[in-house]
Amino acid sequence: MVKRPPFHEVDVPVVELARLQPLIGEDRYAALVGEAARTRAALRGCTVWNVNSTAKGGGVAEMLQVLVGYILGVGVAVRWLVIAGSPEFFSVTKRIHNRLHGVPGDGGVLDAAEAAAYQSVQTANARAIAPHIRPADVVILHDPQTAGLAAPLKAAGAVVLWRCHIGSEAQNDWTEEAWSFLRPHLAACDGFVFTRREFVPAWVPMDRVSIIPPSIDPFSPKNQELSEVQRHQILAAMGMLDGKATGAATFTRRDGSVGLVARRATVIAEGPLDAASPLVLQVSRWDHLKDMAGVMAGFATLVPGRGGAQLALVGPAVDDVSDDPEGHEVLEQCIAAWSALPARQRRQIRLLTLPMVDADENAAMVNALQRHATVVVQKSLAEGFGLTVAEGMWKAKAVVASAVGGIVDQVVPGTGVLLDDPRDLDAFGQALVSLLDRPEEALRLGANARRHVLEGFVGDEHLMHYGALMERLKAP
Repeated sequence: MVKRPPFHEVDVPVVELARLQPLIGEDRYAALVGEAARTRAALRGCTVWNVNSTAKGGGVAEMLQVLVGYILGVGVAVRWLVIAGSPEFFSVTKRIHNRLHGVPGDGGVLDAAEAAAYQSVQTANARAIAPHIRPADVVILHDPQTAGLAAPLKAAGAVVLWRCHIGSEAQNDWTEEAWSFLRPHLAACDGFVFTRREFVPAWVPMDRVSIIPPSIDPFSPKNQELSEVQRHQILAAMGMLDGKATGAATFTRRDGSVGLVARRATVIAEGPLDAASPLVLQVSRWDHLKDMAGVMAGFATLVPGRGGAQLALVGPAVDDVSDDPEGHEVLEQCIAAWSALPARQRRQIRLLTLPMVDADENAAMVNALQRHATVVVQKSLAEGFGLTVAEGMWKAKAVVASAVGGIVDQVVPGTGVLLDDPRDLDAFGQALVSLLDRPEEALRLGANARRHVLEGFVGDEHLMHYGALMERLKAP
């Protein structure tokens, strides 16, 4: 019997750069094509390997779906592997994740037992992956779950980069503990990629650091244009609106084929969504740092009664996200908090979990929700980047978000409202009320937001940064 390898490979459709041309204009497109040619020449004979811990559920997986497709489209050999891990491993990496954000998480330790659980998974995955690596291949390891692969894959002959999508501007005992755990594993890395310069720990040599912000793909199922009819058909098909869908709920898949929203969301609510009323929306993982319960509390205190405004808290089906063991706990806490609200507030709030069986279908559901929303929220307590912010801005929505992490790079003056203290629920509620009471202002902010995303957070900028990095790594 052949033993199943601990990793699996994600198949990504090829995407041509040319589809960006009408959106970004001739000058940006010409620069992108030129960079693609230089990168292809620098990587001739090499394969670029991306390695992370999940193929669905979270911004890293979504970005890889986009970037890998475009890189394949310019003729560069690129592959995407997802490692396997035990429940103990993912508990350890979630603890590291929280502490890199400066918070204790579950309060557990990172001692010899945790190090052993972490190392055993890394060893198993390294043994399976290393035989596929050729000398001079480039391996990009994403986030703490893969840091332990750096040394063995470097020993296999690869140029190894570690891409950290998370972090905190402020350092404390929790961040120090997490970095102390990871630092020995990262010693073999040839380079590091961070989302923000403020996230780089002092011990990382700055001459080996690249700062590359994430981006969205405007053509993906999550961001593509949807007509009003499509939007309503998708919302009805997923169970958000009363009655049956009138017509098929279709969208365009990443491979260009027609997709159908056929699965329903799990909706916790008292009655259907009123399609004519304003909708406040937060989409995120069920994670303590996303503060879904705080969003609910702030909305419930000040917003009900304002023009019938409603709140939707939306996250993935927790059983479908393999690398986040806290999802069940956070969702259950939100359900309990919702159940405890007075009936008047409870009727205006709904919790949704979206199926992750089909990543494109899930993305189309999120797209329809974001396009239907009046205000998009991301009230994170800590954040690496917060790609849902750029997604909402791309759909010309006014955003209310916390002034933490990469969110401050996205929500610039005139594009939304930043909360200096994400725990100040009164200020959060007042920001929502201000926008709901002034729909013209919300529309103005939304229009500015879309332009800002087009200028700085569309895929061509992301690809240009990575292309320049590959050229530097492979320079003689």
